[in-house]
Amino acid sequence: MNAQKLFGKRIKELRKQKNLTQEQLSELLGVFQKQIGNIETGVTFTTMNNLEKLAKILDVEIQDLFAFTQHKEKDELIEEINHFISIASGEQIRLIYKIIKDIVI
Repeated sequence: MNAQKLFGKRIKELRKQKNLTQEQLSELLGVFQKQIGNIETGVTFTTMNNLEKLAKILDVEIQDLFAFTQHKEKDELIEEINHFISIASGEQIRLIYKIIKDIVI
């Protein structure tokens, strides 16, 4: 997936976290709703001025708008964790178990 599509996915994720519709975000940003849709699908990008506004509206730092490499869907994360476990040694699995247990409980 290219960076523009990842950026759009990140904007959509942040918008949903703030319980905003595309229409509401477009009104707050001062653009047409279609532009928000185009950004979220990776069809277009936006201006630096709009990046600053987006960060403020979504209550994040500008760099957080680009923090999409670490945000994966739950299913993707589970798949990666399962892969790591499948290649781990017995000792590593015991350590993974202790870490997960300490975090979850």
